Amino acid sequence: MNKPAKAIDTHAVMFITQRPDVIMVEGKGSWLTDNNGKRYLDFLQGWAVNCLGHSNSGIVEALNAQAKKLINPSPAFYNEPMIGLSNLLTENSCFDKVFFANSGAEANEGAIKLARKWGQLHKNGAFEIITFDHSFHGRTIATMSASGKPGWDTMFAPQVAGFPKADLNDLDSVKKLVTDKTVAVMLEPVQGEGGVIPSTKEFMLELRKFTKENNILLIADEVQAGCGRTGTLFAYQQYGIEPDIMTLGKGIGGGVPLAALMATNAAACFVPGDQGGTYNGNPLMTAVGISVIEQLLAPGFLDSVKAKGELLKSELLKLVAEFNLEGERGEGLLRALMLGKDTGGKLVELARDRSPEGLLINSPRPNLLRFMPALNVSEDEIRQMCGMLRELLKQTA
Repeated sequence: MNKPAKAIDTHAVMFITQRPDVIMVEGKGSWLTDNNGKRYLDFLQGWAVNCLGHSNSGIVEALNAQAKKLINPSPAFYNEPMIGLSNLLTENSCFDKVFFANSGAEANEGAIKLARKWGQLHKNGAFEIITFDHSFHGRTIATMSASGKPGWDTMFAPQVAGFPKADLNDLDSVKKLVTDKTVAVMLEPVQGEGGVIPSTKEFMLELRKFTKENNILLIADEVQAGCGRTGTLFAYQQYGIEPDIMTLGKGIGGGVPLAALMATNAAACFVPGDQGGTYNGNPLMTAVGISVIEQLLAPGFLDSVKAKGELLKSELLKLVAEFNLEGERGEGLLRALMLGKDTGGKLVELARDRSPEGLLINSPRPNLLRFMPALNVSEDEIRQMCGMLRELLKQTA
């Protein structure tokens, strides 16, 4: 039996979100353990960050080995892991150049800057980037302005200008916004925070054709959908297109702060002074990135992600049928269960508080649940999660 939660003093931690009165102290694979010894099946994984689960042995080994060798020579010099990860990423994508950052928001800021610089050089100063309703690109002022999250236009007003919003999977809505000031279109192949809304293949093919014909850059924000999450190394590879710019975050570090801005030679137009960062290409973080990408590229790994994505889909569809829910959607191991009513928040609480073992899930919209398990989650853990969820749905039926 789990012991009662001990009182904890959190007064010095800035309040930015409501957190339960437990402290997470240990994790292994798909499981987290709190300070009271309670275990939780983790289908959040740090919001798709821990793509290889908690305490992955390859990541731990990479950290230990690199920490003993070199942590930070400064970004004024090359280092071996920086070069190694850059080569690994470009050899397995359509891109030629990589800039490393610490977070997805920082990578997206870099993509915005790169597109605007390209517009200065090649499109008479064009600077507007068409983005989409319900999109999420980060929490800096510029990336919040680029995002289509309701209410964000007034939260820290005034916003940064230059981000008109189109509707995902509607090419006409994009065309209506194009002017001589348009330099790029920026989108998530799967809108994660928006409720796990995938772009259709037809839309992506038409959008890429349209942007090429009109000399407009295409930016793929794969901070959440990239690095194996949807069943291919990068989500754009499922659509038969090649973007000009791509951003990565979350999964690329497997739990450590690492992100990347990638571009083709034609789009990579920064010159010294345009872009930088104190931890750009830090060897401790990029050593971890090498371990992550190598594990994702191991024979059969991405095929297993696709198979487990199909298993999760089928198990969720069973719940849809059993409880007369609205449906499910997603790609790979980024999926949502549409509830048909606003019980998402209640289910998240019930899941966390269940005993003897808790379940960690997420409700980015009140009427749905989002699942972002480790990519090496087991089939048994997928079935176990759905079994736990079945119990909770009975309580809220």
